[in-house]
Amino acid sequence: MRVHPTSVLLLTLSSVSDNVVSFSPVHPKSSFTPQILFSQATSDDAAALTTASDDDVTLSSTTSPTITTSSELPATALTPNLKSSLLLAVSPTDRGQNTSPLEKDTIDVLISELESQNPTAEPTYSASSKGTWELIYSSTQLFRSSPFFMAGRAVCKTEEEAKQYDWFCDMHREALAISRIGKVRQIVSDTRIVSEFEVIVGAVPFLKDFTPFSYSGGWPVTITGSIVSSADITPTNGGTAWEIFMDTVEIKGSNIPLLRSLLDNGLQLSSRSLAAFLEENVQSYTTPRPIFETTYLDDELRVSRDQDGKVFVYAKTSDEVTGKDYADEVADLGLGGLLEGFKGAILNM
Repeated sequence: MRVHPTSVLLLTLSSVSDNVVSFSPVHPKSSFTPQILFSQATSDDAAALTTASDDDVTLSSTTSPTITTSSELPATALTPNLKSSLLLAVSPTDRGQNTSPLEKDTIDVLISELESQNPTAEPTYSASSKGTWELIYSSTQLFRSSPFFMAGRAVCKTEEEAKQYDWFCDMHREALAISRIGKVRQIVSDTRIVSEFEVIVGAVPFLKDFTPFSYSGGWPVTITGSIVSSADITPTNGGTAWEIFMDTVEIKGSNIPLLRSLLDNGLQLSSRSLAAFLEENVQSYTTPRPIFETTYLDDELRVSRDQDGKVFVYAKTSDEVTGKDYADEVADLGLGGLLEGFKGAILNM
């Protein structure tokens, strides 16, 4: 019997997702504030730029508002306003997960204007691309910034298969809405890209199911961990993109006792071994190597797009090219912190 590669992929993704805690979207009530302030931004930039059309922007000041087209301004004058305006536009959207149509349209125009002012001709060859980058905005689900999910999309060969994959990702998001997403990072070196995706999940949903109390909330105990996807990268398309060769998926920093020791001892998904198995057993399957384009890059900000043009905006937090060390994360389900808080707040100890 011929097995369709897309069907195998979706089943594999579903299985992996169930066993690596979660790839869920941000909880609707969570909030996110970018931790970076661009060096050239000022307090006046809050109202510095509103869009009039795809070609025109309105630059205002407290003394004499004027209308100026982007083509009439040098890039050095326009870019700081665009960057600070983009930062202000995305800050209330929870990294794009709570974005109104009007907000999305405004952000799209700002990003397009910024991309037109890209100061780096070959961004994936540039030293500025190396370092630790935190995701501050996405036009799609946050987990699709992972090379694992980009590789999944690259398996799809037709528009219909791509739509099926989008549907799977949407359903995946809905199914895991109980969890929250913490930091989402990419660590880029000369040859590797590592995606760190921190997840927080409620450990026990409802107290009333386990105690005589009528309180219907959950225990203040959470499961935490980071889904870490690693891949090789090769500059392509004249230095404007990376070709991604997916490698491994691991869970690091889990606070679940016993499971933590198994994970720390090398338990992981080897994507390349799975790909080799599929190539041998699934007709027409070839190992995907998705293209991840960089459309804007400077020392502070990076704008990237996947093969469908979905946008990911990153702020650089450091030049560090090694991932986070999770060794100090305690595997106690957060009970230690809960006990310390109880002793301090209730027992005054």
